[in-house]
Amino acid sequence: MVWVQGCTLACLGCFNPGTHPPGGGAGGGAGGAVAVDDLFARIAALGAVEGLTVSGGEPLQQPGPLAALLRRVKAETALSVLVFTGYTWSEARRRASGVLPYIDVLLAGRYRPGVPKAAHFLTARYTQADLDAVPPAEVVIHPDGSVVLTGLDPTPTRSGLHEHPH
Repeated sequence: MVWVQGCTLACLGCFNPGTHPPGGGAGGGAGGAVAVDDLFARIAALGAVEGLTVSGGEPLQQPGPLAALLRRVKAETALSVLVFTGYTWSEARRRASGVLPYIDVLLAGRYRPGVPKAAHFLTARYTQADLDAVPPAEVVIHPDGSVVLTGLDPTPTRSGLHEHPH
């Protein structure tokens, strides 16, 4: 998963506010700035993974670097690409049309707890049945003890989990 830094949408109840400040700010931006080629090299070296998920922050607020990265992912690997965006479908088409050709599934719409994002299947690689088979939430426990709750619908009310700040 690639988490981009920076988001100006300010969705009420967003569960990942640490990714909002463009420079990382307090509690966010653990990885710092990474060149597209360096990030691609890290992704290409992962080995046996099916795909790349891009989230954030707001990926479509960085359309140039995102398109450059995803262009290489599509041209040089067999990875699928799923992107979470807070923009609606029409906003995404206006804002980042150059990114869309490299995405298999775009999950679009402002974050609203308990309301799934609209899925837009931009290739035939996946179907709604594939998304339905994905657990709604994932809990990641880092070596430092921090816990991150993420996923298609990671709201504590749906998953029964409680989010802990990281």
